[in-house]
Amino acid sequence: MHTYDTLIQALTDLRERGYTEDFNLLENCVACKSRQATFDPDHFNVVEVYRFEGMNNPADSSVLYVIETDDGLRGTLLDAYGAYAGAISPAMIAKLNIVGH
Repeated sequence: MHTYDTLIQALTDLRERGYTEDFNLLENCVACKSRQATFDPDHFNVVEVYRFEGMNNPADSSVLYVIETDDGLRGTLLDAYGAYAGAISPAMIAKLNIVGH
């Protein structure tokens, strides 16, 4: 697994490594808007995870998931963590290995 100092560095490197799709987190799945497709927890894997703390405010934190779907899509999912993380299903919490959500 790689290490990155900033979110921008991570996203740039991951795109160069072929993770070009942008995924969005929904309650029960992840969505790939460019492909108009959704993937429930049984149809994607998280292959890498990176956490970033806000420089000025520790509460401004994010987590970057590197995702591969069963049908070969590769991309990233960016989400807040901590108090600002969105509401998701228990299956998605387990899949993303979210602690204290």
